[in-house]
Order: sequence, then C-alpha cells, then structure tokens
Amino acid sequence: MLRNKNKIKQAAKLRRQLRTRAKIVGTATKPRFNVSKSLNYIYLQLIDDQKGKTLVSVHSKTLKSKGTKTEMATLAGATLATKALEQKINACVFDRGSAGYHGRIKAAAEGARKNGLKF
Repeated sequence: MLRNKNKIKQAAKLRRQLRTRAKIVGTATKPRFNVSKSLNYIYLQLIDDQKGKTLVSVHSKTLKSKGTKTEMATLAGATLATKALEQKINACVFDRGSAGYHGRIKAAAEGARKNGLKF
C-alpha cells in the first residue's frame, strides 16, 4: 500500500500547530506573537485573537539591511518590538506554530526580548 509522504508530513505539521495553538490565546493587552517562516523569509505578527485583528506585523523582506537569515530574523524581532512599544504593547504570548524553538524562530524571539517585549 503506497502512501503520500507529503500528506503525512502536512497532517503531522497541522497536528503540532493545533496542539500549540490550543494553549495560546492573544488579547488586546497581551497579543499573540505569531512567527512563521518560509525558505527565505520570516513573518512576525502580534495578533488580537478576540477581535481577529493583526496589531503589528513585520516581514523580513521589507527590512533594509542585509545579512544571514538568522541575523534578519533577529532584526525583524527587534523591529516588531519597537513597533509594539510605540503602540504601548509591552507583553505578549509567544506562538511558534509547528516549528521548533531553535534557529530563526529563537533568533526572532531573542531580538524582540532585547528590545523590551516581554513574554
């Protein structure tokens, strides 16, 4: 019996993501810090789940500086923290989705923490 390996991988990723998301809820005072990544870029958002709105977002493609993908993730995290503090958001709940907490995900979190965002 042949199975489609990609379908199995996608189903496992969705299970991990839903398991993580079930424990995390963002509010207006403490939004959800969502991190997602593609092969080349990283996307960061602060989301109010009660209203279903994105409060602050950063995409690594919009950043002007150059560097490795990990350096860009750190810079994106720092930029998101700066934008959040401008909107008087200083605490959030971290949502890594289905990804493990290492590499670019960890770099984005540490960049945000260094610039004053608490989670």
